Amino acid sequence: MPKKELVGKVVSNKMQKTVVVAVENHVQHRKYEKQTVRTSKFKAHDEENKCKIGDRVRIQECPPISKDKHFQVVAVLGSALGTDVPSEG
Repeated sequence: MPKKELVGKVVSNKMQKTVVVAVENHVQHRKYEKQTVRTSKFKAHDEENKCKIGDRVRIQECPPISKDKHFQVVAVLGSALGTDVPSEG
């Protein structure tokens, strides 16, 4: 079974080796058919503490690291300053 990958925005990096990532999901209302945005927050493991608030990151599901942390940062897609970060690999 493939591991789940999500793309989101870093909203907190105050913990050591952990970032909180907000992932937006667009959902259509069943009756009124209006598009709404639902936001989920996930704690992700950031080994090198390289993520900053506002960065766009890709996170991947992994075995539980702690009580709330079961994702890890795979790549930084864009920096908080708006410039693209070169991909590694």
